[in-house]
Amino acid sequence: MANFDFDQAEGLRRMLAGPRPRIVTFLSAHAQDDKGAMLVNLGASLARAGNDVLIVDACSTEYGVAQRLGMAHGASLLQVARQECAINEVVTQAPQGFAVTTMKRGAACSIDDTRRLAKSFDVLVKQSGMVIVDGEFGSDDSFPVPIMDSAEIVVQVGTSAASITAAYSLIKRLSQQLGRRPFGILVTGATEAEAKVVYDNMCSAASRYLAVQLTSMGSVPADEYLHRAARLGRAVVDAFPLAGASVAFRQLAGRFARAGMQPLGHAGGQTRFGA
Repeated sequence: MANFDFDQAEGLRRMLAGPRPRIVTFLSAHAQDDKGAMLVNLGASLARAGNDVLIVDACSTEYGVAQRLGMAHGASLLQVARQECAINEVVTQAPQGFAVTTMKRGAACSIDDTRRLAKSFDVLVKQSGMVIVDGEFGSDDSFPVPIMDSAEIVVQVGTSAASITAAYSLIKRLSQQLGRRPFGILVTGATEAEAKVVYDNMCSAASRYLAVQLTSMGSVPADEYLHRAARLGRAVVDAFPLAGASVAFRQLAGRFARAGMQPLGHAGGQTRFGA
């Protein structure tokens, strides 16, 4: 009876607390996989579909979204944690339709800073709809805030051997630190057929050697219109809505808008790529 009462009380607390914030952390282990550009276009596609999107630039060594958009010079969430500014002062609306904030910029964090940063991040995500983190898995095998350990994680990978090897190594590190759990795979710069080969090979290796389940989150083709849109300072879905990349990003937005990370479909017990 005591356990039943505890379960009821815990369930009531969860209902009163409201729905859990949706947080998706994107990682890329290979410098040539331009994660920042991909996230700008995904964020714009999600926003155009009516989603409330916040992108958090949590990069300290990579070229993150805030830097790409020229928004990396304002206050960061770490300054909120240190009570140097208010939380509304660190969120900026991007012209592409989503909000952007920076977690911290290379600043060394004390134990107290890290704890306060985690609290500030929790407050921020509860005020947002979908939170996309432009992230890194640190050299110490950790994320900047603990909630990212249990949030959805998607690894971006290209078609080159170097990118695939780096992505597999990253998944191995993640699984060793976070335990057995699913990870999403997003293949960029690839046709659907090329992406399927990359995903199938990674999925087989992860299952056999790491006992880790991977889920396909789709693919984005190589497209000159992506570069043209970037030079214009716009998302490809806005500048060139009929481009192949625009179609792919609209499809990705539909998949990511669904609650929870789910495979794209099953056939005979195997994850099906595409559709």
